[in-house]
Amino acid sequence: MSGTIDAITALREKFPQASPRASLDHPAVNVPAAEALAVLKYLRDEFAFDFLADLTAIDWAEGVSPRFTVVYHLYSTSQHNYIRVAANCLDDAAPAMPSVVSLWGGANWHEREAFDMFGITFTGHPDLRRILMWDGYPYHPLRKEFPLAGIETVLPDFEVAEETKAKVIAAPMVGGPFVASSGEMSMTEAEPSAKDESWNERREKPE
Repeated sequence: MSGTIDAITALREKFPQASPRASLDHPAVNVPAAEALAVLKYLRDEFAFDFLADLTAIDWAEGVSPRFTVVYHLYSTSQHNYIRVAANCLDDAAPAMPSVVSLWGGANWHEREAFDMFGITFTGHPDLRRILMWDGYPYHPLRKEFPLAGIETVLPDFEVAEETKAKVIAAPMVGGPFVASSGEMSMTEAEPSAKDESWNERREKPE
């Protein structure tokens, strides 16, 4: 942990626009989008954060600006330290961030997932295309406006559509929306719950 604190101290001296980020677990820092690549390279080269454990994003919701934040989780395999780096995308309508594939090859698929799920473009990525949804899919499923139950969409593959005899079925409601019950009852009964519309080998898939 002390190594990470030292890294943040040195980082803020070299990049004065960096600022502390509230965190309940690992030390974290906010950096400007324009400096993200340089900051991450600095942490890799000077403080041995050699492993990009994860790259993800946050959609703070429509109407919020900045709307999108890209988050990097770094780990040092030699010092056993973690650090979290976050950078806000400058454009809410067309969010973008420099690619870090040049720093960590594993960022390739992380960035493709963020591109697919959030619609964030990673400039300089060698092969930025969808990784979970098909090419031409018109939505980004982890954006706040995307409904929890999914959106019925025509399948692009004729053979799959012919076999299933249907369009895509909306995602089963296993985990939400959550509405806590009110009134006098035990805390267990008051836990948020939702109607279970999932299917398995004992429950037939709905038509």
